[in-house]
Parts: sequence; C-alpha cells; structure tokens
Amino acid sequence: MSETVRTRRVWGLLAEFGTPEELLKATRQAYEAGYRNMDAYTPMPIHGLGEALGMRRTGVPPVVLCGGLLGAATGFGLGYFMTAIPYVHNVGSRPVFSWPSYIPITFEVGVLFASFAAVIGMLAMNGLPRPYHAVFNHPRFERASEDRFFLGIEARDPLFELEKTRSFLQSLGAWEVSEVDD
Repeated sequence: MSETVRTRRVWGLLAEFGTPEELLKATRQAYEAGYRNMDAYTPMPIHGLGEALGMRRTGVPPVVLCGGLLGAATGFGLGYFMTAIPYVHNVGSRPVFSWPSYIPITFEVGVLFASFAAVIGMLAMNGLPRPYHAVFNHPRFERASEDRFFLGIEARDPLFELEKTRSFLQSLGAWEVSEVDD
C-alpha cells in the first residue's frame, strides 16, 4: 500500500499589526523595498493604503460610460422604433420622429445599463466572487474584520525569499509573521 505525499506549498507570509498607522508605514516601506505582490487586510478603510500598495486607477469608469452610452442608444432606438416604425400614429399633428418624447426613456435606460455595467465591471475586475483565498486558512485572520491589520506578501513576488522576507516584515514592527499555506 503506497502513501501519497502531499508537498506543502506556501502562499506567502502574513504580518500582523496593531494599528492602521503601523500597517500604512509598513506597506509603504515594503513597496519601497520592491515588493509588488502584496495586499493589506483591515477592518476599516485606511486613507492612502491603496497608494501605498501601488494600486493604479480602476478601469470601471470607462466600462460604466460605455454601458450608459449603450443604454441611452438602446432607449432612444426603442423610442424611435416604437413610434416611427410599427405603431405610427399622428396624434395632434405631431411629427413621426418627435425626439423630445424619447428623452425620459433614453435617460432611464442609460442609467439602468450604466448601473449594470458598474456592478458587473467591478465584480469582473476585482476577480469576484472569490469564495476561497489562502489567507482564510490563517487562524488569526478572522481578527482582520475586528481589530487587527494584516499585510500579506505573496510567494510569487520576485523578491520573495522565505527567511529574508520574514526578517524584513519583523523589522517593520509586525507583532507576528506567519507562513500561510496555499
């Protein structure tokens, strides 16, 4: 009977901090040191953390604009189609193509499509839904939604070396630095 040996894969290191200021300072120092594949986990938004992580501007606004324009065109086209092609009725000497009457539906459908584009674009660009992440295995990670602040550096980062990165995170004042299995 043969035994299968499971090789241990490390996702990265997770450093725990006690205050948002400590986390923000450590994140800036890690970015300055050259680490790029990292993320921060906090119980509340921290101003400047996205910039410290090196996050670039999101691509959601152009997606929302395209969705809104598509919706406005759809609403206008629907209004025109319904009044000028299959159901032509001359009411009160109104012209067949009376575009001012299409403005409300054009606006409403534009907002509707832009809203759907915003939600779908945000979910797609964030890689959501993500029912599993390696940091969920860490025993203290649930404190990230209560009162702790975590900085995770992934093993796929080009500068990642287990012991070197661990000592770097400890030098930043982390309370605890733990390995996270993949």
